[in-house]
Amino acid sequence: MRALLIAIGVAMAGYGVVLLWDDPVEVLVRIAVWAAAGVLLHDFVFAPIAAAFGLAGRRVIRGRWWAPVTVAGLCTATLVLLAIPVYTRPGAHADNPTVLDRNYPLGFWIAIAVVWACVPLYWSIDRARSRRLLPVGEDQVVEHQGPDDVERQPPSV
Repeated sequence: MRALLIAIGVAMAGYGVVLLWDDPVEVLVRIAVWAAAGVLLHDFVFAPIAAAFGLAGRRVIRGRWWAPVTVAGLCTATLVLLAIPVYTRPGAHADNPTVLDRNYPLGFWIAIAVVWACVPLYWSIDRARSRRLLPVGEDQVVEHQGPDDVERQPPSV
């Protein structure tokens, strides 16, 4: 399986090289600068901010709310980053209505609302499951077993 994944990765990298082969050096330098800027921005800006929010949020939000709020926060951050290029509709002019012809701010806020509406939904499902109102998962059954619930092992040969 590992060899297959390596082969697929090498094939995809080779395809990327083929796509870039005919580009001038100037374009390749721009691509490299953008890639480096993305890595630096992630490692020195986004990751520390996410870690700080995670540590601060862990102190404020306790119990079963932690997991859904964390996931919703991460989804919100991702949606914000994806919305930055199109939120102000750059390139849209009166003489060219086909450029970004959607209401991106409305779509953005609807997506944020859907993400955060899932937080109480997840919490209520998790709470119902813990009260055994929903079918019990295998993990919960195993958690409630004690040492007397384990059968003896057959003798080794």
